[in-house]
Amino acid sequence: MEMSLKQRKEARYGNRTFQVEPYGIETVGQVERHGSVRSQFTLWLGSNLTIADFALGFLPVSLGLPWPWMILAILLGNVAGSLLLGMSAAMGPTYGLPQLMIGRFSFGRIGGFIPALFNYLSTIGWFAVNNILGTFGLRVLFPQLSFWQGALFLVVIQGLLAIYGHNLIHAYERLMSIVLAVLFAIITLVALLHTRQLTAYHPVTSGLWPLFATMVAAAFSYVGSWGPYASDYSRYLSERTDRRSIIWHVFGGSLIASVWLELVGAFVAVLAGADASDPISALHAVTGGFGALAVIAVVLGGTAADALNLYSNALTAGALGIRLPRWLLAVVASGIGLVLSLFGSGHFEQNYENFLLMLGYWMTPWLGVLFTDFFILRRDQIVKTDFRASRSFYWPGVFSFVIGIICSLPFMNGPFYEGRVAKIMGGADISFYVGFVVAGFIYYGLAKRASVSLD
Repeated sequence: MEMSLKQRKEARYGNRTFQVEPYGIETVGQVERHGSVRSQFTLWLGSNLTIADFALGFLPVSLGLPWPWMILAILLGNVAGSLLLGMSAAMGPTYGLPQLMIGRFSFGRIGGFIPALFNYLSTIGWFAVNNILGTFGLRVLFPQLSFWQGALFLVVIQGLLAIYGHNLIHAYERLMSIVLAVLFAIITLVALLHTRQLTAYHPVTSGLWPLFATMVAAAFSYVGSWGPYASDYSRYLSERTDRRSIIWHVFGGSLIASVWLELVGAFVAVLAGADASDPISALHAVTGGFGALAVIAVVLGGTAADALNLYSNALTAGALGIRLPRWLLAVVASGIGLVLSLFGSGHFEQNYENFLLMLGYWMTPWLGVLFTDFFILRRDQIVKTDFRASRSFYWPGVFSFVIGIICSLPFMNGPFYEGRVAKIMGGADISFYVGFVVAGFIYYGLAKRASVSLD
């Protein structure tokens, strides 16, 4: 719902932490710009010290990757995904808009509905994933708690964070970046006390390349999946904020957290062995006397991630043209996420892996178009008067996005489809990167031909 100029002046949101954010998808004016670039580091550190990252660490162990291959895959996937995330966040101060609204400059108003719909589904999906894991954790601590009671409790907490919005979320992530770092440092030390068991892990696996590529893709997909809403949390920064500083603060926070937690997850998966019924129970068993502390850490981590998922889901709903207040859209998303959590709690690990591998298929072609527009064609210099955001479709963007997805199909190896090239490559999935490059390359040519001014 758009705010009038008078309402904006009266709002004066500023640094007020415990005030419901009055802004939705509209541009944040210069009078409301506030915050430090350092907040980008703590936000992405806190939101990635989470149970989903920890659970992802179980994947390379289940694939049978040896330690050197596993560590390299985790590093490569997270470096690429964190860089993508940082570059996405760098757009926020220039536009003062949520990421999906920024996409309208490359796709048009109606054309922007396509990625917005995908993002709405993915944010709800991530919310359900984290909520399921967090509920598993609560039930480990409180066995008498039923699943629906635990899920509802977490939804209320996360929903309140999303309703209050931007400032409270940043404050919460600053707190969580400290609390979770301390808790996971303890967990890491406890796991490393079992050095002999960890070094004894030597899986005998043939055909390592496809498994390696799968882990790189999953790690990239996880951290990169924040990209379609990175600017939601940087748009209040001053327009003069150095872009490179934003990129490196976001890159550092997300990379440290994701690599760390995925390695901890791998440690726990190795130590738990075949007896691990789920990641949370395995963590509780492996950490022994620190089990309760470890489970508290993953539950808190889940709330840190899901606050962002719910908040950005509400903004995405606004980008889809749903004319309701942002706080009410957050309430609706909380209810939908709760239902998905209740229905998705069975066969969790398989569903989670499938979900991760499917996410990047739409995300990377979309970001390929946006990055080409912003960093290569430098359209950010004319965004305040650019006609493309108000017209229904900007066909160079829409066409490039669709072609990027089509060209990536032969390289896909998802749970429901394996492309011909992926089959030839032994199941390795490189479709994320193909879609990104193809969409960006085609968009560059089409946009240049459309004779849109660069200056």
